[in-house]
Amino acid sequence: MISIIIINFNTFETTSQCITSIIEHTTCEYEIVLVDNASTECNPELFKLKFPTIKLVKSQFNSGFAAGNNLGISESSGEVLLLLNSDTILTEDAISKTLHYLELHNEIGVIGCGMTYPDNSLQFTARRFRSIWWELLDIFRFILWLIPYKQRAKLMLGKYFNSDFNTSCDWLNGAFFMFRKDILSKLPNQKLDERFFMYGEDHLWCWQIQQLGYMNFFLSETSIVHISGGSSSLEKQLKLRDTMKKHELEIMKLRKGSGLYFILFSILFETKERVRNSIKQVVFKISGKLLR
Repeated sequence: MISIIIINFNTFETTSQCITSIIEHTTCEYEIVLVDNASTECNPELFKLKFPTIKLVKSQFNSGFAAGNNLGISESSGEVLLLLNSDTILTEDAISKTLHYLELHNEIGVIGCGMTYPDNSLQFTARRFRSIWWELLDIFRFILWLIPYKQRAKLMLGKYFNSDFNTSCDWLNGAFFMFRKDILSKLPNQKLDERFFMYGEDHLWCWQIQQLGYMNFFLSETSIVHISGGSSSLEKQLKLRDTMKKHELEIMKLRKGSGLYFILFSILFETKERVRNSIKQVVFKISGKLLR
């Protein structure tokens, strides 16, 4: 059986839409463990009235994404876990298809699938860990266009990958994050790392699981819709990017230490972020549009 862990925080309608889509499309044996992170929008017992078969776990305070998932996992019964964002919608049996592939491949640690926005545009689900060479190739990307698409996509992933073939990767978007429960016993503290309140956890967890000798994997054969609208405020978006940048640098320090490599990477990465944010500000000032 697979346990599907969903975190709710003041998103009753969106979370209900997610649960409904699971019930409509999933054929494998599953349970839904819904963790309410101290929502104030409505009484979380409304979820039980609407979906009597779910397990409802009520946190006394908003502990964040990582701690909320650990709370849900502690109440789960499945041998496999799926961390599923509340703002996702299943349009096909993505859970059963991904679970079947995981069960056939013991070498896989975390497995994810394709994602699209509601307008059917592609989300970048499978990624490489950042490095100095990755950043440089991203800057001088004309070099990449000299390489055949499939080689270029496998080398870089992220925005260079159209999610059109199965591939190993370094990390996966945590909106659909499937792994075997027994992996937790091999991690520090035998649970998912909670050092980040929100954002960057998927990156960190994938690195830690990869360190155990597992391969992380992207399955192109199925997909879900991930609403992930982002902030409509430039100020909030830039603040979010600043948080993600700090977490990215912390993960890099874990991976590479705090020596010369980290210093050079930090200079390069922070410079790129400043330029990118400046472009966002200019575009917003001129057109009123927010770049993703």
